[in-house]
Amino acid sequence: MHHLRHIISIIFFKPQIRLATVFALAVLVMFSGCQKEESHSDDDRPFVVTTTNLIRDVVERIGGDDVRVISLMGPGVDPHVYRATPRDFRRMEQADIILYNGLFLEGRLSEILDRQGDNSRAVTGSIPNDRLISATDFGGLYDPHVWFDAELWTYVAEDVRDALSKLLPDKETEFTRRAGEFTKELLELHDYAIHRVQGIPEERRILITAHDAFRYFGHAYDIEVRGLQGLSTASEYGIQDVTRMVSLIIERNIPAIFIETGVSTRAIDSVISGVRNRGYEVRLGGSLFSDSMGPLGTPEGTYAGMFRHNVETIVQALSEELQPS
Repeated sequence: MHHLRHIISIIFFKPQIRLATVFALAVLVMFSGCQKEESHSDDDRPFVVTTTNLIRDVVERIGGDDVRVISLMGPGVDPHVYRATPRDFRRMEQADIILYNGLFLEGRLSEILDRQGDNSRAVTGSIPNDRLISATDFGGLYDPHVWFDAELWTYVAEDVRDALSKLLPDKETEFTRRAGEFTKELLELHDYAIHRVQGIPEERRILITAHDAFRYFGHAYDIEVRGLQGLSTASEYGIQDVTRMVSLIIERNIPAIFIETGVSTRAIDSVISGVRNRGYEVRLGGSLFSDSMGPLGTPEGTYAGMFRHNVETIVQALSEELQPS
């Protein structure tokens, strides 16, 4: 408790200390608290906590029934602005390992997890830097949305395999087998996406969304990507951004633009209205999964199902031409 009193004194008597620093101190106290508020389950399997449900899916595929796993962020949750709850911190304290995306996807939380040593691991750590997309205006060094390139996601599978093998060395052979099966599926998804996107007429091969989460998808599958906001949904957009997007849609004869699950539709609604005011109609092409997957028990609640949903939604919506209103 004396640690908590010290943090309170910092807040009240040293207001010049950055809020992020105070938050980091508070989290460290919660990790090292005198007693746990939530007891371990009777289940003696290793307990894995992931930040996003995308990572949880990889753990489930490779860990199988040999581990128990929970993700802090569920369907539709935006990791860019997510604030961990006391329950989240209790779960992280009890975890045998915490697996997180890294590359600043989780914001300040990822900075704290970076300093937790063997108790946490960024699953993007083995991706070669030359395969990452630079994003120095984002807060981190690279764009964190690597899951939109199915081939890059194979590196994450390897990282998860290694992390689980360290927890359960006697299961390493089984983890390696499952990781191999998952990797094969990811490479098949990669080839499928290349083939499907090539079916879109080249002049209309442009993906317009609210925030710029699809750069890896565009790079891997040869489709131009434009977003009103930056890489983070916390970024702002202005009237000039909307005006430029409206002109682009009309000039390029783009038939559809897309909303994202967990992201406000306000930006896209502004673009649709702007196009209409210029005498054209641009359709809402559908909803894409960006920073999370769908609910558990649905096809989109798995990586493969989410990925295929996005590809099919994009291809079908961009197959028609922009029509005068």
